[in-house]
Amino acid sequence: MYINITDSLTTNNKGSSRELVHYLEKENRIKDKLEPEFWFNHNGNRIESYEVRHLIDNNIAKLCKADAKFFLVNISPSQKQLKYLEESYAEKVMDEYARNFRREGISSAKDLMWFGKIENHRYYGHKDKEVLNGERKRGERKEGNQMHIQIIVSRKDASNKIKLSPMNNSKGKNEAHSKKLGQFNRVALKQSGETIFDRLFGFDRGLKDTFSHANVQKNGSTAQREQMDILEMTTNQRHNFEHVNELARDVADGLFHSVADMVKVTGQSISGFIEAMLEPVQSIEPDVNPVELAARKRRKRKMQQNQGLGR
Repeated sequence: MYINITDSLTTNNKGSSRELVHYLEKENRIKDKLEPEFWFNHNGNRIESYEVRHLIDNNIAKLCKADAKFFLVNISPSQKQLKYLEESYAEKVMDEYARNFRREGISSAKDLMWFGKIENHRYYGHKDKEVLNGERKRGERKEGNQMHIQIIVSRKDASNKIKLSPMNNSKGKNEAHSKKLGQFNRVALKQSGETIFDRLFGFDRGLKDTFSHANVQKNGSTAQREQMDILEMTTNQRHNFEHVNELARDVADGLFHSVADMVKVTGQSISGFIEAMLEPVQSIEPDVNPVELAARKRRKRKMQQNQGLGR
């Protein structure tokens, strides 16, 4: 699952959303298109493009001329996940988007001004290796099922009173700044979007398909990659995906300094740890907010580590 937030890939987001809405309507301009594809959000799924443009462009109270007026959220499932995709998932991702700001009065998709569009095709661009190698031409349609979701979300909340920017990188580290302007952790959003998908649709995600694994392999330290290698040794049983992936998230968060630290939390030797990981685990209640659940577990394990250091 790939979730990305941009100021805008195709137009300046400091003015009207007209150009971006027009761009995202491209599949409705296909000549042989029989049925139009409408926009959707938490209020319905037959929203016209002119309504999207009007509501986004008028939700800009007290924003300066140079301020961003809207953002583009791209939700792209993998080929394995496409058959599970529903519009309800997009709404749940936007629930997490709202909660990620940790602002009073902003707790779900209903507190946002947002509109989503399902797209079924992708096209080769000038940066694609197939185009660079001369195998494809720019603008050609890509093969396979390319369905994905594009979402326009206003810089202001649904009440047109509160500024919300996912480009805020404080992540809660500066308490005074966060209290005034909010906070946002884009890595946490990507992780929670993946977790929601798996629980909502019962999707068994292998460790190597997780965001945590990819993030550690790309940006992690040597110690984190060593810890991930140990977890890869425990992925031969279908029933342990959630348990292994949960630990992988802790590894990606930098909770453990070494393999020994990771194993120490379980009270096992490394061999005993691997054996224990292969045992079935109870599922976590589905109604728990995955971001809060992960935070509680990190706090608990950190306390256990601190207690151990104080002995």
